[in-house]
Amino acid sequence: MTIMKRVAAAVVLVLFGVAPGYAVEIKEVVSPKGIKAWLVQDDFVPLISMRFTFKGGSSQDPDGKEGLANLMTGLFDEGAGDLTSDTFQQKLDDVGAEMGFNADDDNISGSIRMLADKRDEAVHLLALAVNAPRFDQAPIDRIRQQVIAGIKSSERDPNAIAGRKFAEALYGDHPYGRRSEGTEASLSSITHDDLKSFHKRNFGRDNLIVAVVGSISPEELAPLLDKVFGSLPEKAQLVPIAEAKLTFGQTTRVDYALPQTSISMVYPGVRRQDPDFFPAYIMNHILGGGTFSSRIYNEVREKRGLAYSAGSNLVTRDHMAALMVNTATRADRAGETLQILKTEVARMAKDGPTQEELIEAKKYLVGSYAVNNLDSSSAVASTLVGLQDQKLGRDYIDKRAELINAVTLDQIKAAAKKLLETEPAILIVGPPQT
Repeated sequence: MTIMKRVAAAVVLVLFGVAPGYAVEIKEVVSPKGIKAWLVQDDFVPLISMRFTFKGGSSQDPDGKEGLANLMTGLFDEGAGDLTSDTFQQKLDDVGAEMGFNADDDNISGSIRMLADKRDEAVHLLALAVNAPRFDQAPIDRIRQQVIAGIKSSERDPNAIAGRKFAEALYGDHPYGRRSEGTEASLSSITHDDLKSFHKRNFGRDNLIVAVVGSISPEELAPLLDKVFGSLPEKAQLVPIAEAKLTFGQTTRVDYALPQTSISMVYPGVRRQDPDFFPAYIMNHILGGGTFSSRIYNEVREKRGLAYSAGSNLVTRDHMAALMVNTATRADRAGETLQILKTEVARMAKDGPTQEELIEAKKYLVGSYAVNNLDSSSAVASTLVGLQDQKLGRDYIDKRAELINAVTLDQIKAAAKKLLETEPAILIVGPPQT
């Protein structure tokens, strides 16, 4: 594993360490069975990183089986094919590979990092995990208890409690309003057959996205794609998920004896494919996404010292989009801080940014992309998966700066007015307000 860390560091320094004059050549590889992957080939260091996602995620959990997707992702490396959990883990260690899986609302994701000279052995293990997870009872019980322990711990965490209440208030009965990790009752009801059935329904070649970075050629990658994914069903059997309709104009309060009060505000967002995305993206950077340079940070932290951090971000999921503002402040200054946030949002909605703010925001957003997204092989692989998921095209990295620089001040003002004039949903967590 020490070799893996040295190799990863070399990738950072040699392949992706130069910014902003970065260049990433993305090749599309198509396997004999038609599986597509994006590849960035680099033979300088003997490391290969692969990331992949299956669309669906925990929003596909059946009613009463919440936490199924999350539990399943903890079991892929706990035995597969004819290898028990201990044997599978030992073989992973023997070849120096790092494998992981996780689930969010919209995706089940997996990754593997491997040394190029151990590629075949590592890919064999990945193929077993993807195609033939064992879901043996002993690992099921052990991982389930770990998840339940985490759930019980979160029941004493006021922010976790508040997050759940806020999600329920925002999303109602939409799957996004459920607990992706499940509940003790729902987890206890999940069986081996549930896991097998869920895996079969959700893993299909039609909902698969793959990205590979490292020392492998397109000709070498193509047959490996078939080895890992070629035996999966052609089509996944996903349940259709409706668009989430966020409930704005409400305030959710969670009274808890904390030294600080946390404040969150939720406004409408913009989808990634929307023509208004880049105007909204730049506007959010100026409002709160730029952290140290943003208006919210300046007003809340720099001028008044009310919080350690304060900012905003655009959130996009497959079935919703939102702009969220967050901070935490002294309990006795919570009302003042909330009013400052509202004032800054209203000012942006009314007047938009200045020309000087726009120029500085464009410079930062163009120049920081490589550092934030292309600074390691794993980061590049994640970026490639995201670009495919968002259907942005292999030329996106090359044309991104042009798209940002083309945005006008009037477009940003229009986006600000459209998103920020809505009365937000507000979450306040802290001591009761007097």
